[in-house]
Amino acid sequence: MHLNLPEKRYYSIGELAKAFDVNASLIRFWDKEFDILKPKKNAKGNRMFTPEDVKNLQLIYHLVKERGFTLEGAKTHLKEGQKKTLDKFEIISKLEGIKAQLMQIKEGL
Repeated sequence: MHLNLPEKRYYSIGELAKAFDVNASLIRFWDKEFDILKPKKNAKGNRMFTPEDVKNLQLIYHLVKERGFTLEGAKTHLKEGQKKTLDKFEIISKLEGIKAQLMQIKEGL
């Protein structure tokens, strides 16, 4: 899904509702349901979404609206995706440690 949004630091819920062609109440609901969304609140208490939030909203929209996931299914999918990312990060860290040890051995020869 391509969103027709200008590049900004923050987006209002109205801008996102229009871009996603959904009611603002759905975005408010998703904000409450998905802890991956972390909009800031301005002085009036209105939600202001970052570009990162917009990417996460696109993912939620894709899972729920386009692929037909239930909310629980989408939450599980997102958590597993985060776990895979953490697992990859841990593997890369271990490999970098092994590489450093091998470089030390090579220098000692």
